[in-house]
Amino acid sequence: MHTLLAFIRSCLHMLWMMVTVMPWATVVIILSLFVSPTRMYWMCAGWLKLAMWGLTRICGVHYRITGMENLPQGDKEGAVLLCKHQSTLETFLMPAIMPHPLAYVFKRELLYVPFFGWAMARMDMIHIDRRKRSEAFAKVVQQGKRLMAEGVWVIMFPEGTRIPRGQVGSYKSGGTRLACETGCPVVPIAVNAARHWPRKAFVKTPGVVDVVIGKPISSVGREPDELMQEVQTWIEAKMREIDPEAYR
Repeated sequence: MHTLLAFIRSCLHMLWMMVTVMPWATVVIILSLFVSPTRMYWMCAGWLKLAMWGLTRICGVHYRITGMENLPQGDKEGAVLLCKHQSTLETFLMPAIMPHPLAYVFKRELLYVPFFGWAMARMDMIHIDRRKRSEAFAKVVQQGKRLMAEGVWVIMFPEGTRIPRGQVGSYKSGGTRLACETGCPVVPIAVNAARHWPRKAFVKTPGVVDVVIGKPISSVGREPDELMQEVQTWIEAKMREIDPEAYR
């Protein structure tokens, strides 16, 4: 019975996102011709907040945030956010809760997703061709420097793809390389999203997702690989705290 109810709720949430994203994206794309990139970002973040509101109200998936005080406070202070990646949930949630505009580093194939991708294409973010690694990183550094100088935080998933609950992916040093290139701090984030919205799953189950934001780690004078090892150690230790049953 609980499984059937979760399936019905998940169907309703999917319907909610489809019904709301089409008019929202259409309006955003039209207005993008007239508004600033910052204004454009907050309009798109508004739909993500709506999607998360629907996830909470329809599916019963709530979220609890710890460590907001650890985020950089200055309006123009850059940062590289490095987040655990288990689910679609954190990609929707981060712009919905962060006080600064974010720029995702994402594969360009997402730009072709109807409405959602079309709206993303109008935003000032960093889309890359992952087949061209050297060119992709050069683009990340070039655009990342510009965006962080404007007060935008760059967010990346160092494992590169969604990782099953209780497992550890291969942490790649692209995010810490960017931080070292720019001198900006790294902010590690642990999220146990897969407890209630698993990787590649359609059905969401009610409960609370924990989001823990760590203290900024300076990149000055650090080596990217060594800095990433510190980020990985912090994130994975925190994951075992907020989702201990997954790591038995």
